[in-house]
Amino acid sequence: MLERVENSPMHSHFDPQGKRLPIKLDSTSNGEFVPVPLSRTNLAAKRLAHELASENASRLGMTRREFLVSACGAASTLLAFNRAHGAEAGFYDIDPQAALDLQLARAQVGAARSEFILDVQGHFIDTPKGNPKGPDVFIKDVFMDSDTDVMVLSFVPSRRDAEPVTIQAADAVRRTVEKLEGTHRLLLHGRVNPNQPGDVESMDELAGKWRVSAWKCYTQWGPDGRGFFLTDDVGVRFLEKARKLGVKNVAIHKGLPFGRQSYEHSQCSDIGPIARRFPDINFLIYHSGFVTSVKEGPYKPGNDGIDTLIESLEKSSVRPGSNVYAELGSTWRYLMRDPEQAAHAMGKLIKHCGEDNVLWGTDSIWYGSPQDQIQAFRTFQINEKLRDQFGYPAITPAMRAKIFGLNAAKVYGLSPADVKRYTSTDKVAKERMAYQERPDPSFLTYGPKSRRAFLGWS
Repeated sequence: MLERVENSPMHSHFDPQGKRLPIKLDSTSNGEFVPVPLSRTNLAAKRLAHELASENASRLGMTRREFLVSACGAASTLLAFNRAHGAEAGFYDIDPQAALDLQLARAQVGAARSEFILDVQGHFIDTPKGNPKGPDVFIKDVFMDSDTDVMVLSFVPSRRDAEPVTIQAADAVRRTVEKLEGTHRLLLHGRVNPNQPGDVESMDELAGKWRVSAWKCYTQWGPDGRGFFLTDDVGVRFLEKARKLGVKNVAIHKGLPFGRQSYEHSQCSDIGPIARRFPDINFLIYHSGFVTSVKEGPYKPGNDGIDTLIESLEKSSVRPGSNVYAELGSTWRYLMRDPEQAAHAMGKLIKHCGEDNVLWGTDSIWYGSPQDQIQAFRTFQINEKLRDQFGYPAITPAMRAKIFGLNAAKVYGLSPADVKRYTSTDKVAKERMAYQERPDPSFLTYGPKSRRAFLGWS
């Protein structure tokens, strides 16, 4: 059935000609790795998505912009990805009619879904740089243009006197959201580089004054350019302090190496042993060890990338459902443009870490609104042949709900029902309801998109 979108925007502040796709297929990075250019298949998928957008918009009697803003636009784009990549490994499980049927598209990719979504890796940045309305852009991208309920604001590694985003700035964003009665919508990390003088000592203030919900550390970073392992004395001292302060969630950047220096510390050999030594601490493995230059395939000991996490857990007899959690920030965003790698990566993480131990993270707003990542994951499926061959599970609605937020809610001690009760009636929700009558998403990304931009980013 062909159905025109009601209340669609007649005038758009962003992209009125409809030149941007709702699923943002580009080379943007989070500033921690060199952007990777799109493959020929990616470029073909992008061209096809634009062609289908024009064709389907015409069939529905809509402008391109009206079509692309609708759920049909997202469905049409993901279906184009399927056509370009095939479905032999991973694919977006969408009824082809969803490109033309708004009710069906909403049921499959968007507005009709009601998962609890807790994004455990968010970032506040000036968008664009120097924009005094940065907090407003952040709130729009995250809470107006996406289905995210709660986000955890994280940090990047830095010297104490040169922090790109300070705890004070992050708290200011949290207080901006709280003014909208969104008290339950933002949690904060406390950045700790334990191999930097003063950072472990500052943990008392982070826990007491700033009410952080977890610690964020980068084992591959150090003020002298060299990283550390959590099993080193400096790592153990940090974890003992975390235990003493009662903040027992530790987010650790693993993977996405900054370069060859300290590459070894970006991999996961220390995770299994340290998880066994500190069973009362939750280890949240940010990026899950993923490396853009390592093609994800079936698990093989000795491989780099995600396999270093799995191998470390196996060597230490850390079973699925343990105190180790695999996080998807930047990892899913990169892999969703390559369904074969995505199928192996998701299959391995769910199989070896456990469906209760995979956490939703997007690394937004480096990538703009996280809605496209949400829509892609809502529909992603691993091919049955691949599941049979490697023992990967089918991704069920119940499993998606766990990954989207239920798993992280347990880690952070939140009640999804209670949070939903607040987030369905606070001012953010009311503003979003009014905004959704005429949504105007930018479909922009903000991180570096080329090697030159990456090198000049900081």
